[in-house]
Amino acid sequence: MNKKLTLNVDDSVIEFAHLYSKETKQSISSLFEKYLKGIQRQHLQTDLSSVTLELRGAFKGLDIPEKYELRRIFHEKSLD
Repeated sequence: MNKKLTLNVDDSVIEFAHLYSKETKQSISSLFEKYLKGIQRQHLQTDLSSVTLELRGAFKGLDIPEKYELRRIFHEKSLD
């Protein structure tokens, strides 16, 4: 749900925001929301443990089997 937010911003920043908004064909609201979401992502990442951060992306690009296939493989290995 979107809500209205009023900000007090320096005139030069507002001027830049309008120019950048037109240039990128995005609303100022959209630009501001994307910026805050980026900050939010960074904040959430810092809350992760160092082990989790090290493992993050480890499986990127790998073909990971379905969970049923993983169970089958696990059970086959456990029977050996």
